[in-house]
Amino acid sequence: MVLWLIGLSGSGKSVLSQKIYSQLKKQYPSTVLLDGDEVREVFGNDLGHTVEDRWRNAERITRLCRLLNRQGIHVVCAVLSIFHESQRWNRENLQDYFEVYIETPFEQLLERDSKGLYSAALNGEVSNVVGVDIEFPRPVQPDVTLQNDGSLEDFLAYGGKIIQLLPGLPRKLDF
Repeated sequence: MVLWLIGLSGSGKSVLSQKIYSQLKKQYPSTVLLDGDEVREVFGNDLGHTVEDRWRNAERITRLCRLLNRQGIHVVCAVLSIFHESQRWNRENLQDYFEVYIETPFEQLLERDSKGLYSAALNGEVSNVVGVDIEFPRPVQPDVTLQNDGSLEDFLAYGGKIIQLLPGLPRKLDF
């Protein structure tokens, strides 16, 4: 099973993926968590943030998910995922693939801008920021779309609900 969480920076994909991962790991020890930024680090931060570099990173992440998936390892993956081609490839090549899009109003992303990414991009200090000068194309066919415009507690409550929807898992989960 591969759970693919998509959202802009600050949308909540990392915090939700960590919650889901920690719940799944209790009953399925062969579960791993992949975060787009951490995958960049694993490969030595050798890519920038241009569209071309983002494509190369997307290729790495999708292929890594396939490698793990083929070995019976459940994957929870939190990524920007701006390429419809990657999402389509995942559906065609990953067993029990499940896609969640986290939609968050841009005004809230600006408020949550803990890295200062959006403000720096809007002030012209940095470029190649998805949602500012690189388009964020909404996923075409997510299995679930979550609205993250309320409290963190309400948003994290989606974790258990998502787990109940995941394909390829026995349904004897207790939380």
